[in-house]
Amino acid sequence: MPSPAQHDPHHHDASARHDPHLPSSPTRRVGAALRRVSRAYSPHEDRALGGHLGAVVAFGAYAAAWGVAAHLRGVKPAGRPGPWDVLLTGAAAFRLSRLIGKGTVTSPLRAPFTRFEEATGPAEVNESPRGGSVRSTVGELITCPFCLGVWVTTTFTGAQSLWPRATRTVTASLTALAVADTLQLGYDCLLQKNTE
Repeated sequence: MPSPAQHDPHHHDASARHDPHLPSSPTRRVGAALRRVSRAYSPHEDRALGGHLGAVVAFGAYAAAWGVAAHLRGVKPAGRPGPWDVLLTGAAAFRLSRLIGKGTVTSPLRAPFTRFEEATGPAEVNESPRGGSVRSTVGELITCPFCLGVWVTTTFTGAQSLWPRATRTVTASLTALAVADTLQLGYDCLLQKNTE
């Protein structure tokens, strides 16, 4: 008498799933291709290119979402930004990227994806990514002020097109914070020199 598995059209033998002669799914083929490229790119160290590719795709979708939002609101592309806007956006992106990626006070936000290594400068820490592919990619992204700077600058640029006055208020505030931090560090350096 035939077994129920023989009558079930959806039943697949476990050994058949791993047969190299059977066609593989697109997901498996892409995964295998990424592993081959990763081994050729960095044969002595695992660089998790799949996670980085995912981050690039996510960033592309994020930037496109700002464009779609501006289009739906009927916002026309702005002309060349003024020097003041560039300065405010640059300083604000620098300060917010450091705050998110290195700040002691924001470490609870990074904790699910990172491991504490050491305290560094004033109110800053060094952390390393941890976990699987996706988790470690997120950890690598949120501990890197340079990586975060791309996302933060895109956010400010998109927000500038939709809410220019509110965005200038935010970027001006973060720029003021960056100036205040610079003055604090300069003052500390002067005190140390005077006490030597």
